[in-house]
Amino acid sequence: MRVKKMLQTLVIITTTTIMVSGCFAGIQDNREDDEREVERIRLTTQLGPRPFYLVDDMDEGELKQELQECSQKKKFKKSDFSIGHRGAAMQFPEHTKESYVAAARMGAGILECDVTFTKDRELVCRHSQCDLHTTTNILATPLAAKCSQPFVPAEIDPNTGEVITPASARCCTSDITLEEFKTLQGKMDAGNRAATTVEEYLDATPSWRTDLYTGNGTLMTHAESIVLFKQLGAKMTPELKSPSVDMPYQGDYTQQDYAQQMIDEYKAAGVKPKHVFAQSFNLDDVLYWINHEPRFGKQAVYLDGSNDPDQAKQTIDMMSYLAEQGVNYLAPAMWALVTAENGEIVPSEYAIAARAHGIDLITWTLERSGLLASGGGWYYQSISDVTDNDGDMLVLLDVLAQDVGIKGIFSDWPATVTFYANCKGL
Repeated sequence: MRVKKMLQTLVIITTTTIMVSGCFAGIQDNREDDEREVERIRLTTQLGPRPFYLVDDMDEGELKQELQECSQKKKFKKSDFSIGHRGAAMQFPEHTKESYVAAARMGAGILECDVTFTKDRELVCRHSQCDLHTTTNILATPLAAKCSQPFVPAEIDPNTGEVITPASARCCTSDITLEEFKTLQGKMDAGNRAATTVEEYLDATPSWRTDLYTGNGTLMTHAESIVLFKQLGAKMTPELKSPSVDMPYQGDYTQQDYAQQMIDEYKAAGVKPKHVFAQSFNLDDVLYWINHEPRFGKQAVYLDGSNDPDQAKQTIDMMSYLAEQGVNYLAPAMWALVTAENGEIVPSEYAIAARAHGIDLITWTLERSGLLASGGGWYYQSISDVTDNDGDMLVLLDVLAQDVGIKGIFSDWPATVTFYANCKGL
């Protein structure tokens, strides 16, 4: 009797297992058809010591106490508030596979590929069409002969040692084919203007960065970045870079063709438009997406390249027009969104105006200024008087998040933003 019951139970379990397996198989098939799923790379969010170092460096106050208490959390999760600027470019060669994976490990929920094109019109990830001489090893390879401007050594005054004419070079993705591009290796973005040799020119990483992670710098096509970001479970924010060559390129490749090609690669990969935040400093690109690819244009980001308060005021004056045209996201540099009043960081006129026009804000770039003891430089120009230690970047971040109401922030070291986002539930 006991044996008979055991056999009946075994039959039920086996039948149920087959039915459940079949259901899951069907679900998997549908997911592959609908979303073109890729095998996920499972990562545990790891912040390292830097966010906690910054908290310790903060001036005493309620925010510091709150973040110190949050430091005791045992587990941190990725956040879409944390955007990997060119990956994790503070210490990894920008726009390389290694930089992107590092950013994802630090909890960046959105990753950026700056998009430009090669001689054969293939889209690749580079911050500029003509930055290969400072971001890759091209000058140390035979491909240096194809650069728009080969390396020219600096002219040095033999008596004073001062630079008379700085070293120069200009190497563009449009100088080479995709096949040639893929033979290069990424390096930290820098060039020694006092160099008299190629080796000296390439050896120029700032002291507050590092070459520790330059042993592998795998360059990527735009299409490859899409696959990787899907594997990492990250959303995507490609920036269509302004061409350094005359358009139409080669006579028939127009700016509109370029803008459309970028979107087409997401469509070909089956990426949902809600997972893509296409960006450009060129308003015409953003308006093209809004009018011709409205599902992607809905969250296209107009990057504001204002360099000073006068230029920022011009953007304020055009916010009504932007809102009327359907621009939902605006992204200026951090300094444009804040000012200093009575020794405190507060939202700027720009931030208040954007909110009044119903435009969401994203900003750039945290962790790109080196040590902040001397005021923080360009990114902190509007609050330099109240910036005197590295912990102040968390004070700025708090104002941007809580008072300005930004939707996300680019960072060269995403762990800092991920930490804050977890502490604040963003």
